[in-house]
Amino acid sequence: MTSVSTSAFYDRSNQDLATLRARADALQAAISSGQRLATGSDDPVAAARLRTLGRADSFAEIDKAVAARASSDLTLTDQALSSFADSLIRVQELATQAANGVLTASQRAGIATELDQLRDEIVRMANTRDSAGHALFGGDAPGDAYTLDPAGNPLYIGTPTASDLPLGDGQSVTRGLTGPEVLNFTHGGTPTDLFAVIRTLSDALKGAVPDPAQAARDAMGALDTGLEAITTQQTVVGARLNWIDLNTERRTQMGQLRAEEQADVGGTDLALAISQLQQTMTVLEASQASFARLASLSLFDVLH
Repeated sequence: MTSVSTSAFYDRSNQDLATLRARADALQAAISSGQRLATGSDDPVAAARLRTLGRADSFAEIDKAVAARASSDLTLTDQALSSFADSLIRVQELATQAANGVLTASQRAGIATELDQLRDEIVRMANTRDSAGHALFGGDAPGDAYTLDPAGNPLYIGTPTASDLPLGDGQSVTRGLTGPEVLNFTHGGTPTDLFAVIRTLSDALKGAVPDPAQAARDAMGALDTGLEAITTQQTVVGARLNWIDLNTERRTQMGQLRAEEQADVGGTDLALAISQLQQTMTVLEASQASFARLASLSLFDVLH
């Protein structure tokens, strides 16, 4: 009977001390990590909320990556539009020179050669690649935006539109522009494109019309319209970049709010945890001392 009671005493004492040690270890871990929940069973409601907030953070990271891609593509688009505008301004300068009726045929041919070079450069820029390696102005097509037909005329082979990319919370942005959105326009009620206007002017300067100077003057209006189309699309791209910035700012603010809630729900109250740890350690030390004293007693000590 005495052995059973002694065994039970040791078992209960060891269990009590183990419980106190585990409590102290948990408090020390919470203080070190800054998180009060070691497992979901510590506080199921709080753990569920933290999982929800964690999923929201994961989705926000995905949205952040998508927004970065959209911003990169639109920035490349804006740079390309500036290059288009620069090339077109040079075409306008050449057209102004060609409108001078005193130029020789050789001089007009020289201007035509440069116009052909500028046209080829615009085709090259229209096939500039985006961050995924696709044509920047090809919509969602995997290859080039333009190819040349047997006569050397550029043909658009991309998709009709560029795709929308999600920015989170139901918001999205169109990631780019197609070639026709930039280079096609209507002048004098007639649909045309920048390539056709430049080639027509070049051919005229090479002798395709009786009055090359008048052809150059006629081309100026179409070139102005083409430049206006490009600058309009620059405004569109700028608005889309601003929209991405606004959503990025909103995402950052929401992330900060989630971080604050995560700290409130699952974070450790350091002052309280330290106080509880000190109290637990005091009880543990006292319990260990009491156990040691009781364990050292024997029947002879009692009889004495």
